[in-house]
Amino acid sequence: MSTTPDTLQKFIFENAAVRGEFIDISATWREVLSRHHYPAPVKRVLGEMVAAAALLSANLKFNGSIVMQIHGDGPVRLLVVECDAELRLRATAKLAPDAAIADDAGLKALLNEHGKGRFAITLDPADKVPGQQPYQGIVPLDGEDVATVIENYMLRSEQLDTKLWLATSDEVARGLLLQKLPYHGGKAEAVPLSQEDALETWNRAVILGSTLKHEELLETPIAVLMQRLFWEETIRVFDPVHPSFHCSCTREKVGNMLKMLGQEEIDGVLAELDHVGVHCDFCGQHYEYDRVDCAQLFTSDVPVEVLIPAGEAKH
Repeated sequence: MSTTPDTLQKFIFENAAVRGEFIDISATWREVLSRHHYPAPVKRVLGEMVAAAALLSANLKFNGSIVMQIHGDGPVRLLVVECDAELRLRATAKLAPDAAIADDAGLKALLNEHGKGRFAITLDPADKVPGQQPYQGIVPLDGEDVATVIENYMLRSEQLDTKLWLATSDEVARGLLLQKLPYHGGKAEAVPLSQEDALETWNRAVILGSTLKHEELLETPIAVLMQRLFWEETIRVFDPVHPSFHCSCTREKVGNMLKMLGQEEIDGVLAELDHVGVHCDFCGQHYEYDRVDCAQLFTSDVPVEVLIPAGEAKH
């Protein structure tokens, strides 16, 4: 098992209209799995989402977090991955209490059993002004796997041609993203290019990416994959960046969440249990609040902030 840090490698096709990213996010993925015990099909889908969230986040010029969610109507009710601007990630899954999951279950059987599954991406600014709400895009769960769902979302909601190849195991999570740069009257971003040439370059890049086999993506170093796939192309490679696992839960944030529930509800829990216990679904950290702790929450003059992105699973 590799002990090297996670790596996200950006590149672009020189004088062309395509950008790309390879990612090996295996160490972060193992940190996620060390805190949870999920059936194999759930691990596969969640691991693909972890790799995809980092790939998408790396292209955003945005100071905040991207929260990727699949709301399910099958044995899996919710998958959540959060990635901040520094490529720090956390992830969790919520299963139905009576979940029965076959070893070979695919995305539809897990999350879209009755056709009511939804895919959402939330952009939650770190420096939002009072009253500002996070941006959220929600679409039907359209696709047989995570890569196709995200490709369809990016085309429908962002008008960006995107292709993803994702592969996970219990030890490894990797991915490749290719994206066609926006074309504006003779230019693809800053690249002078005819529309026909831009389309030809994009189609060639997708064909090359499609030769990548699942096991090859899991087992081959990123530098080798880039050379193997794009050896005939002129590629500019940028300095790599290094994603990592990080959970943003704190006692202060959990206290803020309890204040949002209101004193009446908290008093009801105290009357029954004499304390309030809160468990973080992402990292497993447990927080305890006795009667004195809870009383201090509601006598504080500090205003309540909404610290959990819209729609995210609360602790």
